[in-house]
Amino acid sequence: MSELSFEQMLEESLKTIRTGEIVTGKVIDVKEDEIALNIGYKSDGIIPKNEYTNDSSVDLREVVHVGDEMEAKVIKVNDGEGQVALSYKRLAADKGNKRLEEAFENHEVLTAKVAQVLDGGLSVIVEEARVFIPASLVSDTYEKDLTKYAGQEIEFVITEFNPKRRRVIGDRKQLMIARKAEMQKALFERIHIGDTVEGVVKNVTDFGAFIDLGGADGLLHISEMSWGRVENPKKVFKAGDQVRALIKDISGEKIALSLKFPEENPWVKAAEKYAAGNVVTGRVARMTDFGAFVELEPGVDALLHVSQISREHVDKPADVLSIGQVIEAKVVDFNGEDRKISLSMKALQVPAQDAHAENEDVADVDIEAVAAAEADAE
Repeated sequence: MSELSFEQMLEESLKTIRTGEIVTGKVIDVKEDEIALNIGYKSDGIIPKNEYTNDSSVDLREVVHVGDEMEAKVIKVNDGEGQVALSYKRLAADKGNKRLEEAFENHEVLTAKVAQVLDGGLSVIVEEARVFIPASLVSDTYEKDLTKYAGQEIEFVITEFNPKRRRVIGDRKQLMIARKAEMQKALFERIHIGDTVEGVVKNVTDFGAFIDLGGADGLLHISEMSWGRVENPKKVFKAGDQVRALIKDISGEKIALSLKFPEENPWVKAAEKYAAGNVVTGRVARMTDFGAFVELEPGVDALLHVSQISREHVDKPADVLSIGQVIEAKVVDFNGEDRKISLSMKALQVPAQDAHAENEDVADVDIEAVAAAEADAE
């Protein structure tokens, strides 16, 4: 029986390895672009930088040190230079795929950082395994620009898992829909007509603003934005504004909001402020052929009949007045029940010696004309 040489005994004492096998080794050298491992084989194992990480900015010498123990996957038993080509990244991806498979089967919610924003969606990395979230599944509303998600941590579930075809699909949308449904249920259980709520302006249209109440949107119609007149909601609100509003009505899933708080109703103190005989100042808000409507304060308008504009004959209010003009007039009639106020500029233009007669004329004749004009306006 022949004796084995030292080299033969050493070779037989070393393990054999195969492509695809997982090996464990100790780091014996770290360079800028590769890591060398003693894997108990006749040749050392080499992990190039691109097989360690996808991040080109990583300095291997800062994250791996001599003496560290590492696992890696065998790519080639002989890399052409007599060494074993290894990959740390692919082993991590295999483990990541296993993790994704478990999450897929268990409908688990995962959290990961967005690694890349693509034309068609987002790419996230879970333990070195890549998941693609299509743009249509990123949010429950259409989002044209996804760049805001770059670097963000987001939650999602795996809805399709096929690593052989490199098709692992994530879905964030269904989580958002489910959570909004929970929030909506909680909101409707909490709110009632007459409650005061706080929300954020979601978007503004020509007819009103939609307010996010945290679970559902409420509509703040243009007619409910102020006790006064609002011409353009977009000049009053913008997306992101904080709003405190009153719940006016709840109908199914529709919520109607109002900023007309009862305690702020200007008509509450109008009888005292605009009693007949008081001299007031107001702004011409709009005009018709029979008169001008004067805003005394937001929510309180008064009619200045054409016959009460001047002691001289006036054909149309627009001949002597203009929209936005500030005028001074005398209150000749106040009707709190119907919320109607009649004014007269003419009453202030009467000479002192004729004041008594003119006031009698206003009381006996012109108020009737004013009342008729107001009825026509309605």
